[in-house]
Amino acid sequence: MSAPSGDLQLARYSFQRKLDEIASVKGRATELVSLYVPPGRQISDVMSYLRNEYAQSSNIKSRTTRKNVMWAIDSLMGRVRQFRESPKNGVAFFVGSKAVGADKSESVTFIVEPPETLNTYLYRCDSTFFLDPLLAMVHEPDVWGLIVMDRAEATLGLLRGKRVEPLKNRQSLVPSKHGRGGQSAHRFERLIEHAAHEFFVKVGEMAGELFLPRKETLKGILLGGPGATKEYFYKEAYLHHELQQKVVQPLFDTGYTDEYGLKELVERATQTLHGLDITEEKRLVQRLLGEIRRGDTGLAAYGEADVQRALELGSVDTLLVSEGLRRRRVAFRCTACQTEFTRTLPDAEVDAVLDGACPNCGQRSLVELSSEDYVEGLFRRAVESNGTVRLVSTESEEGEMLAKGFQGIAAILRYPLPARPTARPA
Repeated sequence: MSAPSGDLQLARYSFQRKLDEIASVKGRATELVSLYVPPGRQISDVMSYLRNEYAQSSNIKSRTTRKNVMWAIDSLMGRVRQFRESPKNGVAFFVGSKAVGADKSESVTFIVEPPETLNTYLYRCDSTFFLDPLLAMVHEPDVWGLIVMDRAEATLGLLRGKRVEPLKNRQSLVPSKHGRGGQSAHRFERLIEHAAHEFFVKVGEMAGELFLPRKETLKGILLGGPGATKEYFYKEAYLHHELQQKVVQPLFDTGYTDEYGLKELVERATQTLHGLDITEEKRLVQRLLGEIRRGDTGLAAYGEADVQRALELGSVDTLLVSEGLRRRRVAFRCTACQTEFTRTLPDAEVDAVLDGACPNCGQRSLVELSSEDYVEGLFRRAVESNGTVRLVSTESEEGEMLAKGFQGIAAILRYPLPARPTARPA
């Protein structure tokens, strides 16, 4: 499975970004209206339903809530009326009045055409917008079962996209070998083999409990561990027959059988799972770290300033961006002294800058000239210079490192950045 193209990654990011924005809206009461219209639903039927809801809303006791709900439904009818028919995947409307503090509210409207087909017609009025049908479309990547084991211990888990999730660990009661001779040796050997058999049965049962309910979505099972125990466990078919068919060949050698062993198993399976998001992310981030270690000759840039400079020079080969990055690139102007400046800010801090003082004259006279989603801007500039873009999940170790250690942004370059010119001494 190859990595998603830049256009698909940007579409996925933009969709998730929009859902985050909608989810952040809170109403004072049941003043936020969500409407899902699946493909094939007659617009006339939807309008008839909304007219009935509008009439019913006149019975709401609270005057403020009644006013806001009736406005939301009336505005919603105006939006729905613009559609002659539902789009091919359906459409979702979110209309209402959000609380903005000091007993004030502000009207909001969102229209979302989903990336996948809506299967339900739904109307809901609540203090938050209802997003479950759309959130289900933010795909959880492929899920793999993980088993690491030897005669002493077994650990089971899941590889869910880029995240390794330990689920269950079991210690065995298999006694160690002992050195007595004669009949005692044979008797103890039989006891050891019986205990091992019982342990393997328990591991197979655990796997059934954990993996069988997920068998429809489970891509496969990775089985590993030190020594020959894993081969014996597999060949003797201790797993349920439906799970046995999902075991990936070859089996993998690991040095550990605990939680760390699960991570080691994924590392060992990199070639088998080549193209999965997690292995591609590991490869790219490890390559980035290798270039950083080379110092001035390394093909790496990280942090906003250096990456922006690399984009301007057209030297970015692969841009790595954290999926969790939520910022805007905003241009401001001071109407008092005409100073203009640009800042990259978290969404929540834009209003604070507008309410603050000009860094040049100190007057509270700032206005917003332009605003662009930071990640979308990075995508656009990278594509313009024929670079590729990779969204990196925050759920993997590498993704966490990118988010916390490199401000969520780094780049692998085509050629090293030239040194910045130094000012001559006076």
